[in-house]
Amino acid sequence: MLPAKVAEHATRTGETRAMTFDRAALQASWNQTHGHLDAAGVHLTGPPNIDLSATLQFLEHNELELAFDCMVDLGDDLDLSLTFWQHLDRAAREMRLYSKARHKPHLTAADLCRRHVAAASEREQPAPGGPTRSEH
Repeated sequence: MLPAKVAEHATRTGETRAMTFDRAALQASWNQTHGHLDAAGVHLTGPPNIDLSATLQFLEHNELELAFDCMVDLGDDLDLSLTFWQHLDRAAREMRLYSKARHKPHLTAADLCRRHVAAASEREQPAPGGPTRSEH
């Protein structure tokens, strides 16, 4: 059952076990997302003059989507590795941001993340017979 369906079922039937499971699943999802965002954040600590204060505050208060938006915005201005964008991609998938983005009339941070993953993947693909960018 999807988390929303579990909560609805628990409300209708009075089953608290389902609500406990739902909370545990939600906490596990938050932990996964937080881990992906933390891993992406490591790539932002190297460049000078990067202000991570807002991002760190959002992470501290479990505002994961806002932290994601900040990281995408920061990463959009930098030439970061495929690994950075893959961590953000995993966070976006965990938060189901791609399915939310389809229903918005404007470009979202999830859309930008998807574009950067594609572009970074292409940059890191070896040319036929040539070295990859990381081998230079």
